[in-house]
Amino acid sequence: MEIEQHFKTKKQFTSMRNYILIPLIILITHFKGEAQEKLTLEDCYQLSRSNYPAVQKLDLISKSAQFTLENANKRYLPQVSFSGQASYQSQTISFPQALSANPSSTFPTISKDQYKIQGDINQTIFDGGTIHYEKEVTKANAELQKQNVEISLYALKDRINSIFFSILLIDAQLKQNELSRANLRTQAQKTQASYNNGVAFKSNVDELNAEVSSSDMSSIEFAANRTAYLKMLSLLIGKEITSSQQLVMPTSVMTPGEINRPELKAYELQKSVYDAQEKQLRSSYLPQFSAFFQGAYGRPTLNIIENQFGSWYVTGLRMSWSLGSLYTLGNQKKVLGLNRRSVEADQQTFLLNTKLDITQQDEQVNKYTELIREDEKAVALRESVTRSAQAQLANGVITTHEYIQQVNAENAAKENLLMHRIQLLQAQYTRKTKSGN
Repeated sequence: MEIEQHFKTKKQFTSMRNYILIPLIILITHFKGEAQEKLTLEDCYQLSRSNYPAVQKLDLISKSAQFTLENANKRYLPQVSFSGQASYQSQTISFPQALSANPSSTFPTISKDQYKIQGDINQTIFDGGTIHYEKEVTKANAELQKQNVEISLYALKDRINSIFFSILLIDAQLKQNELSRANLRTQAQKTQASYNNGVAFKSNVDELNAEVSSSDMSSIEFAANRTAYLKMLSLLIGKEITSSQQLVMPTSVMTPGEINRPELKAYELQKSVYDAQEKQLRSSYLPQFSAFFQGAYGRPTLNIIENQFGSWYVTGLRMSWSLGSLYTLGNQKKVLGLNRRSVEADQQTFLLNTKLDITQQDEQVNKYTELIREDEKAVALRESVTRSAQAQLANGVITTHEYIQQVNAENAAKENLLMHRIQLLQAQYTRKTKSGN
């Protein structure tokens, strides 16, 4: 009352109250609509990829390859090794007394027990490309493994498409069933009023109520199926989807004819592995050069005549050249060539099967496009028939059973139209997934 008295008239108070409340209601409604989270097909693709356990293998493969490459690089560092030996031999070199101007001088006796501790340092100078080509093979194998993971992740799209469009179809069926149920309830109420006025039979009311009950059961069945699909989709994307959450209907898409599936890249990467392995064969028949240093302490030293403990070292360059690999080089190249031809055969087989799948989806798209045209005509005709049947029922020209038949026929036509529209979208997106575009 105090606020009301603050204004000159009650009319001004009402006007001011509406001025405040109406924008507030609009604002609350806006935020309520914004709060309802919507989920698109593309969102499901991205969420399922990040949630799928196999995605963790991408990082594991990269780290494994990195460690392998680091180990290969460390083989360029000086390689240090130590060895020791203590031995006793049954015989040593025996020097006769020197026949010289000083006949009293003799050569010392070499001890039969001998000792040696030795350290070796080897530094690769040229290895024929062994380490380099080994690293190339490692990189090629890592890329191939990661691409195989991408293939398994891409396969999720087919499963997402199937579940997502199934939910959309159920949503459309629920909506259509609710419209049918509302129509039947309205007609049941009218018939009930006619029965109360003595111009309709109780059986007419019961038959309409039975159809309403049948629609209620259909809604329960649709809702249960929707819940099951939502749980499956939630598991795939790693995010709980509530029954009230709205799935956004995708827009119609037209995809190009070329094929861009991840499998094609995998085939090329497999060929690159064989290419790297063939290059690796070159290092097997090239000479290798290294520098070495050997340091040792023991008895005898390099000057064995002294027969005393001491230290010594040997340093220099070393070359090794094994030509044994030339015996098998030709056959190894032929094996790699056969492997490439096998991959090419697999690639051509995959392309053929994919083209067959795309052709099938093109036919599905054409089929559903034609069916939708006919469905639209059928729905228009059925709506006209139902309107006439409703007027005829009100005038007692037809029975309630005949009216229900016309209503069910209209609902069936509308359900076919909804189903074919969603099936058309599903065929378009399946084609998009099959082609990789």
